Amino acid sequence: MGPKPAESVQIVFGRLHEEGELDMLAPMFGKTQPDRGAKSAEGFVGILRAEFALLISLGTIAFFFGTGNRVVEDITHPLLLVLIFFWLFAVILWSAISVVRHADSLAIKFGEPYGTLILTLSAISIEVVMISTAMLHGANNPTLARDAMFAVFMIALGGLVGLSLLLGGLRHREQHYNLQGVNSYLNVIMALAVLGLVLPNFTTSTNGPTFSSEQGIFLAVMSVSLYGIFILIQTLRHSQYFMESQDVVTGPGSAHHQLQLRSTPYHAVMLVIYLIAVVLMAEKFAIPLDNSVERFGIPQAFGGALIAALVLAPEGLGAIRATLNNHLQRSVNILLGSVLATIGLTIPAVLTISLITRRSVVLGVQGGNLPLLLLTLAVSVVTFTSGKTNVLQGCIHLLLFAVFLMLIFFP
Repeated sequence: MGPKPAESVQIVFGRLHEEGELDMLAPMFGKTQPDRGAKSAEGFVGILRAEFALLISLGTIAFFFGTGNRVVEDITHPLLLVLIFFWLFAVILWSAISVVRHADSLAIKFGEPYGTLILTLSAISIEVVMISTAMLHGANNPTLARDAMFAVFMIALGGLVGLSLLLGGLRHREQHYNLQGVNSYLNVIMALAVLGLVLPNFTTSTNGPTFSSEQGIFLAVMSVSLYGIFILIQTLRHSQYFMESQDVVTGPGSAHHQLQLRSTPYHAVMLVIYLIAVVLMAEKFAIPLDNSVERFGIPQAFGGALIAALVLAPEGLGAIRATLNNHLQRSVNILLGSVLATIGLTIPAVLTISLITRRSVVLGVQGGNLPLLLLTLAVSVVTFTSGKTNVLQGCIHLLLFAVFLMLIFFP
């Protein structure tokens, strides 16, 4: 029995609507099409709302570059110094989150593992720029780069991995990941971390935990080369190592926020613009950071931890969100990828700046931080050996992070 007349009319008009023909017939029935100008206006307003952080960033850049260095270098008024410090910190963090938002949108479009790689490289490029500008600003803090890298290492492998495993274990009891991918990360992280942050303590070509020019060139080339080989493995030859485990039962929701997706060129251009904004503000942020360390007697390691916190806060939120949605593999890719990119790319950048500017850079981790670094590597290897995680492992990583915080103020 065929459809009723009323149903036939609904079917015809439904097809016309889907194909766009109904809009062409609208004037015949006295109805007008939606105003395209109004749609464009609504789209423009929507973009302004979504990119409000960019307006604030541009205003901040215009103010600080318009006034020169008079404002940021004024240490005679401690309250003004603190206000400028937190103003720049907040705007840089907001812009960094926007960088990750657009990187996350590109991640949805390109899929894994390319999406996570875009996210990681976007965030780490911010760290490299911030450390580089801080190094070029003053010669009074040769340990800033080391402190920042070690802070990224401990915040990611200690605090964020611990929090992710703890929250994921509380919600899902046990979570699964791809063992081959995690082992690939940890193998490269262990090699580069020990060579870059431990070996300088035991070399004899120079005094102190530093590298000679020849050693620095060798390590920089080897770090970039090994990281490049890892990227080829991750994206081409063995990309399946970094995909979601087959044992995963996906929870409600998505690993990504409910993002408003636009065209790929739009997200790519906005990502670059936000990165440039962060670079320009980081140049100004380095001045009150150094001045605050000197003026208030703050431990120098705290300055490195602040840079690490700025870099990792957006990625940390993304990793925790992924874990809560039972996408532990994506969380692992983000956090371990951040540590690997930090060591593999920041160390060559720091050594290159040191060679060009003839400034000494202290890379070797010393004091209580040295055994803490080695212990964190060992615990990470033990944590990621079975293909699944639980609450206990998260608590152990958080304990190591607590020790890191204690040693900053009570070394």
